[in-house]
Amino acid sequence: MSAKAQQALPLSDALHASKPLALLAERVRESKRRFDCIAPVLPAGLAAGAQPGPVDVHGWTLLAANAAVAAKLRQLVPLFEERLLLQGCPALPIRIKVRPRT
Repeated sequence: MSAKAQQALPLSDALHASKPLALLAERVRESKRRFDCIAPVLPAGLAAGAQPGPVDVHGWTLLAANAAVAAKLRQLVPLFEERLLLQGCPALPIRIKVRPRT
């Protein structure tokens, strides 16, 4: 193998070079941006049990640590939707799912 073939491609270069990976990276950024928009209105105890999930053509998923957190997040969805619109995020349905245990 040549020295050039043995060099690893930096992740950022790989993301830009591959259309599917670039799309995935953009979806991750969009999910984080949405979560950052709603984070200020999340009660402190609830914020620790929530994390951003996938964004796709069907909506955005918020992942909850357990069923109790999921129930409270569902109650706050109208507030989240309002906040996201005020921050300039395109309207997407918000799904709440309990994060699988690993």
